[in-house]
Amino acid sequence: MSQASQVQEESGLKAYKQWATVMMSFLMAVSISACGAREAPPAEQSAPKPAPAAQAPAAPPYPTKQIEYIVPYSAGGGVDLVARATADYLSKEWGQPIVVVNKAGGGGAVGAEYALKQAKPDGYTALAVNVSNTTMLTAGMVNSPVKNEDQIYAARIGKGTLAFAVKADAPWKDFAEFSQWVKENPEQLTWTSVGPAGFSAFGVAEWMDTIGADFSKSRMIVTKGASDSVPKVAGGHAVLAVHTIGEIMPMVQAGKVKILAVSGTKRSPFLPDVPTAEELGIKGLTVFWWTGVSFAKGTPDYVVEKWQESIAKMEQDPEFAKKLSEIQVEAAYAKSADFIQDVNQETGYYTDLATKKNIRK
Repeated sequence: MSQASQVQEESGLKAYKQWATVMMSFLMAVSISACGAREAPPAEQSAPKPAPAAQAPAAPPYPTKQIEYIVPYSAGGGVDLVARATADYLSKEWGQPIVVVNKAGGGGAVGAEYALKQAKPDGYTALAVNVSNTTMLTAGMVNSPVKNEDQIYAARIGKGTLAFAVKADAPWKDFAEFSQWVKENPEQLTWTSVGPAGFSAFGVAEWMDTIGADFSKSRMIVTKGASDSVPKVAGGHAVLAVHTIGEIMPMVQAGKVKILAVSGTKRSPFLPDVPTAEELGIKGLTVFWWTGVSFAKGTPDYVVEKWQESIAKMEQDPEFAKKLSEIQVEAAYAKSADFIQDVNQETGYYTDLATKKNIRK
């Protein structure tokens, strides 16, 4: 091979090697780049987003029409007056009429049965519930037409101590003297109540048990409520009426009856001059009156919550507080859960008392 040919061959080989080196470098760079793209660190990769949480369906508008507010007693009593004050406030608050309907009878059972068993559980029939047509009705009747489990207690509204009233010209100067007379003459005691399961009946039974008098010898005169009971005492048709202060005060102011004592451990702010039974040595009187609102079992939760929240707000309203004061009822709000707990505890106590005094029929 000539020298020129050898030089030319070496020059071509050198150029080929340079081209091969460049191509190898290019391919390696592409490979590394692709590998890096496939194997990016986990932190650089986008994490999958969680699915949005399901939202609870919004409660339907309520109320959208008239509501019936059932009072299971005659007009003019404590339950009725509180119900009317409540209806007036909530009608304005909600922009829908709330009509109070009195359905008296059966110690509160007639109205309660209508509201809890006959009306639809849709929130448009409310029951003005109180201690007589709930815990005491259940405790006093073996086959009570309505029971605690038949209803949902939405909120408690007010409470009151019991007042023991006799005719204005009755001979007893105080409750201690009257109690001694009853202990010696139980068969001469007549007292008024809406029925054996009324709070008047339980109040009398507890008091007579405390003083050692024979409750079975006394006699109950059945009435339709305080507006019927107190006039019977004023007219001499019964010896004793046991009701809330507000229910008795109109007849006190008219000079027809007098209040000898109130229950509880402290004097009522509405009757600061009237002693408690405890002050006169008669201890252990625990029966008290309360009222609130309940609905038939199956009523939607949003209805109960609406009433509960609105009643809590109502009790902070100065105008409503003034109305309660005028009828001598103390504000005593309790939300649904606390209300239910109190009712269950009371039912146990009153059932024991009813069994002991033979009230339970």
